[in-house]
Amino acid sequence: MKYLLLVLFFSPFVLAQTDTAAVMTYETDEVVVTATRMNQKSIDVPFSVYNLNMQEARLDRKISVSDVLYNVPGVFMQSRYGNHDVRISIRGFGSRSNTGIRGVRILLDGIPESEPDGQTRIEAIDFNAVGNIEIVKGNSSSLYTNAPGGVINFVNNFHYANSFITQYNELGSFGLRRNGLQLGLRGSGFNLLTTYTYHTYEGFRTHSEDYWHVLNTVFQTFPTDRSRLEILGYFVNGLIRLPGSLTKEEFETDPYQPAQRETDYDFKRISKKGIVAFRFNNIVDDQNEFEFTGYGTMKYFERAQKDYRIMNRYGVGGTAKYLRHFSLFDVKNTLAVGTDLFYQSGPVENYPNVNGARRDDLQELTDETISNIGVYLSNSSQLTEALSVLITARYDKVIFDIRNQLLQSQNTVRIFEDITPKIALNYKITPVFAIYSSYGLSFDSPAGNELDDFPRPDDPGYSIKLLNPDLNPQESHNAELGAKGYFIRHEMGVLNNLYFDLSLFNSEIVNEIVPFEVYGSVFYRNSAKTRRRGVELGLTSEFFNSLTWKTAYTYNHFRYSNYSALTISLEGATSSSAVKDYSGNIVPSVPGHVLNNELVYSLPLSESLNILVKGNHLYIGSMYVDDANSEQAESYSLLSTTLGFDIRFDKFSILLTGSVNNITDEIYTGFININSANKRFYEAGEPRSYYSSLKFNYNL
Repeated sequence: MKYLLLVLFFSPFVLAQTDTAAVMTYETDEVVVTATRMNQKSIDVPFSVYNLNMQEARLDRKISVSDVLYNVPGVFMQSRYGNHDVRISIRGFGSRSNTGIRGVRILLDGIPESEPDGQTRIEAIDFNAVGNIEIVKGNSSSLYTNAPGGVINFVNNFHYANSFITQYNELGSFGLRRNGLQLGLRGSGFNLLTTYTYHTYEGFRTHSEDYWHVLNTVFQTFPTDRSRLEILGYFVNGLIRLPGSLTKEEFETDPYQPAQRETDYDFKRISKKGIVAFRFNNIVDDQNEFEFTGYGTMKYFERAQKDYRIMNRYGVGGTAKYLRHFSLFDVKNTLAVGTDLFYQSGPVENYPNVNGARRDDLQELTDETISNIGVYLSNSSQLTEALSVLITARYDKVIFDIRNQLLQSQNTVRIFEDITPKIALNYKITPVFAIYSSYGLSFDSPAGNELDDFPRPDDPGYSIKLLNPDLNPQESHNAELGAKGYFIRHEMGVLNNLYFDLSLFNSEIVNEIVPFEVYGSVFYRNSAKTRRRGVELGLTSEFFNSLTWKTAYTYNHFRYSNYSALTISLEGATSSSAVKDYSGNIVPSVPGHVLNNELVYSLPLSESLNILVKGNHLYIGSMYVDDANSEQAESYSLLSTTLGFDIRFDKFSILLTGSVNNITDEIYTGFININSANKRFYEAGEPRSYYSSLKFNYNL
């Protein structure tokens, strides 16, 4: 059976002919990236940026963010349960998070999905509604709060030419079912996009089922020829159960079993989340432009672990930006000045969890207020026709105000603030080939859950605080050198297009925030100093105007330069502590090598029928699971293949796809629970699975 599946994987590579719509191309002199705050063309941005067109991923399964970002060098994802608690790390930033996304700023249509403290969950992002994804890799702290790793902006699809209605159905292994409806209306002076998706999944591990209702809508109108008004909103409602992490012995016995504690306490999350926003953009004249965005948010969150926590949070926020084009001493400049505000507050209730059920006796009641204010300045100067310099700087202030409503006298406030400048150079050797370099500082404040205080066995008299008084922000110095563009473009021969993006980076991190465990609960502390060095290479080649080969390679060399920490070991009902030196150790949960290769074909049989085929190979190197480098998650390779039929009849079209993922049914660690005191490091990745989708589209 395994060899039959391997034949199925490699069978696409004996086909020929490809429809150009199935080929990923990078028009670096035309694609405009908005996540840089200045609407720059990709080739003019002096750092590594990617713009992924979701039309080119229409064959792919799009259940999780790891299904759509797998082929971007430098972006590494570990998935726990589908699209939930996916760990996204860029150049190591974000690898510390055992829950949610940290160190990478997440936007939806330019509006922050990240909360004021930088933590992000992405249940509300529906990849069936997304038209393109902008990825800015590397330090972006001079433009966004808590973005040392970069920015990912998911942009809903507004690039349709005609009104349409689409109905889609997805089925897969382990009880996966997704159904949805999308409506796009394009009228005289307005656009409307609305998408609803229902998702249910039993999961490939026991006690990992989930369901979600997701509604997204965007309305766009044009009051004048030079202005645009947008109203955006979403609502998501769902539940997910958590199977937990396993020891190495449990993983080797049955990698898909749940952890006993997680089933005993029925670990789960129940979420309701929504946002309403508006954005007004006005191009005053050829020199001046301004934009204002305002939004309100709500979040209801139940989390059942050893205790039962309920959070109600409401927030308001806004961004304002002024853009000016001007000349100074015959040098063309583009200046952007802006501010971001986000205020979020609400009660947090804690109850006992008895065998998975919440008891009614309230144990803790706190009011948590988290706010962020940021001001940034960015100026791009075109010194010569080929050479430009970008100078950016940002001031951030993040405030945590926690009040104990049961003990009125207990109140804790912590404030984190910093200024993060950056300078970057871009030199265009040709209009489609450039080299670039940058240097800047970054600032990443702790998230709210990272500030939970913890007992200290070495200090029996210590009184636990509402916020950990010892945890500080992590700061870093970041340098990057790279080149991007076309070696070959639009030639009518064997090799028609060859695009590449090469980046070398070095980061020196002070006070890196890392997780550890005390009595089975996760807390956070600072390591002294970490050095990260790496190489990222992305390559896209188009042959015969028909066949596309894409490859993404990442090399990481991340080590603790200076790190001594208190370790707490568990021995039955007692504990002991000691200071251990981890200097020189490799940073956990980051592979040394990541390689992805993909071949894409299509076979147009007629004007109405096109056959699409895709094959993919992913290699992930081994990773340490803790700061002590005591154990490793082994390296692994995954093979997948997809076959699609694109059928079109005038205004009506059908897209039928089927795929096999993890063809060889490899058992591997899909997620590492870092620094677990009881050595529960391992969570299995998805075994061999089958997926199919049927999409109906009618152009109105």
